[in-house]
Amino acid sequence: MPAERDPADRPELPPEHPALLAPSAGRLIVVDLQAKLLPHVDGGDAVAARAALLIRGAHALGVEVRAAEQAPDKLGTTVEPIAAALAEAGAAPAAKTTFGAAAAVGLTEAISDRRHQAVLCGVETHVCVAQTALELMSAGYAVHVAADACGSRRTQDHEIALARLTAEGATVTSAEAVLFEWCCSAKHPAFAVLRDLVKSA
Repeated sequence: MPAERDPADRPELPPEHPALLAPSAGRLIVVDLQAKLLPHVDGGDAVAARAALLIRGAHALGVEVRAAEQAPDKLGTTVEPIAAALAEAGAAPAAKTTFGAAAAVGLTEAISDRRHQAVLCGVETHVCVAQTALELMSAGYAVHVAADACGSRRTQDHEIALARLTAEGATVTSAEAVLFEWCCSAKHPAFAVLRDLVKSA
């Protein structure tokens, strides 16, 4: 299913590729960026910063944001600056015990609206992010994984998971690539906000 955009957003551009992300077709899923998980992730501070950028950019561009936490009574709640960004986006994290987050964020059923693209960020890439991605692909979503906004304790696990998800049909991308695809044009009303978010990240 091709992404949907108002043609007026792209008057100077050729027809878009169907794999391009579009705000009207997308959801951002934030997975397990929690107090007792993130400190053990390789490059955890950078992962958190890129995830916060994604969340704030998604909110500015009108993209729906959903979030989950793995056993928050044991692993703690979502860390800052993620928690503040989620609050701004009106996305309270849903608690879960399964590693995959699709059920917790209410996306296990076959797609019933035009939001058929899912962008993932979070930890750990090879466990909860990967299982969430596979669940969403089973439900028919086109899944994009923002690699720089995901992480694992071991770099090797992160890299292996990204390779596996690519083989399974997911698209591996970056936080900024996602945001600028959603924005698509310097004429977008939120472009100035997005530009400032990226510059300050």
